[in-house]
Amino acid sequence: MKADNDLYRQMRTLSAEHLWTIEVPKFNQASATDRPRLAGLIRAVGVVFASSGTASQKVAVKAWMKSLLQDPSEKVRRYAMAAIPKLGGDVEAEKEILSILKTSSVDREKRKAGAALEKIAGQETLQTLAQSQTPLPFSEQKIRANVARQTNPSSLRMDEILERYDTLRISLRCRKGLEALLAEEVKKSAKHGGKFRLLEIRGCHVVVAATAPFTLRDLYQLRCFDTCAFSLGRIDNPQAADAIQRLAKLIASPLTERLMSSFTVGSFRYRLSFSDAQTSDVLLQKCAQAAFEINPRILNDARESAWSIEVYVTPTAALVELSPKVLPDPRLAYRMGTISAASHPPLAACIARLADPQANEVVWDPFCGSGMELIETCLRGGVVKVIGFDLSEEAIQHAQNNFQAANLAGVKSHFIVGDFRNYIAETDLQPGTVSLVVSNPPLGRRVRVPNLQGMFTDFFQAASRVLKPGGKLVFVNPLKLEPADSSLRRTYRQVVDLGGYDCRLEVYVKL
Repeated sequence: MKADNDLYRQMRTLSAEHLWTIEVPKFNQASATDRPRLAGLIRAVGVVFASSGTASQKVAVKAWMKSLLQDPSEKVRRYAMAAIPKLGGDVEAEKEILSILKTSSVDREKRKAGAALEKIAGQETLQTLAQSQTPLPFSEQKIRANVARQTNPSSLRMDEILERYDTLRISLRCRKGLEALLAEEVKKSAKHGGKFRLLEIRGCHVVVAATAPFTLRDLYQLRCFDTCAFSLGRIDNPQAADAIQRLAKLIASPLTERLMSSFTVGSFRYRLSFSDAQTSDVLLQKCAQAAFEINPRILNDARESAWSIEVYVTPTAALVELSPKVLPDPRLAYRMGTISAASHPPLAACIARLADPQANEVVWDPFCGSGMELIETCLRGGVVKVIGFDLSEEAIQHAQNNFQAANLAGVKSHFIVGDFRNYIAETDLQPGTVSLVVSNPPLGRRVRVPNLQGMFTDFFQAASRVLKPGGKLVFVNPLKLEPADSSLRRTYRQVVDLGGYDCRLEVYVKL
């Protein structure tokens, strides 16, 4: 085994061209005795050609892999069965592997055949499953999920109305520290015809209930949450012997099927995961299998599922939630491009909510990136002009494209590649002409800043100078740094977790 792994690691570093034109011919010319010793090459070819190589090469590689299923060596056949799913199965490969499964007398080979079929199975495997009088070395649940993915792919129905809503609890998750802003958004939305009311704030999420029949698109009118999930229920004492069965009943419940039926086109498939990183794959599979036995219409499938089911485990309880995988996010239809250090979209929406733009606002972002804070602020209304600076030409190009895609009628825009400290020389931005400064500046983590404190000192000074009396500065502050200018008065501060480190979301008013 060590020799096989060493050969695999050596071979996978080679190019697809070298593997196919040099190493594979060597393998083919090797004796029947030597070929099993070179089986690590088969694995390497599967991995490398899964992500590289020409289209014609991939066709030839798959044909070569299928020919190895006839090899006299059980080890070669086994390695080929493991590699074929990486290249995508087909009916011919499925039939060959089924034949091995039916004729082999080696348990290890039969198990490998079952594992391969779980990834490439189609109607042939389903037929074998229906006709078999003895247990087969694969999961029926996985086979049916694979076939459903191929023949009945899933997508979400954003505009389908859910009529039975009265008992639902919906969790809206956000970054820690943004809960109050999200809750306030829900409350204000409800006053203006929104279909959800606030129930409670719990941890880093806000729990809401519907007040009328609704669609997923209705839910995504709220902009300050990251992900949403429908509560399926909870169990106590998740360490108990019957915990898996109790969790399976929630996963396979009529509520799960009703939600999937309302909001899904295609097969009902979900990706199961546990919040507890210590949960083993074996335990997860037992839970998925138990749910399948209760309701075989709902299938656990990690690939291309429209839903995910998350089990949040604590020492005393486990909460089960069903989340739609809403991709692309309809709230970000304007985002034509982004940069690696771009803002987290719900944070940009929270900054815009704190900015609370009024009529005739002129908004400046000295570190605009791809323009999210400026666009989110404009979407709230009242803005007549935006000015965005960034040192990156790529970021400014994305900001311009995104701003145009947002179709913000009546809002003038001026995006400049440059340092905000040169704002007077590079634009017509003059002292006292800006009513809002909004920004998520470089925080010194993903984008290194040589003198972070000096940059923020200059930022405070520039904001104070361009803001008119009564104007606001809303930004993310990674430092415990206050402005030297007493004309900037802080009116809000909230610590927010920005992916493992705390920053302060702050609001200052120009006196």
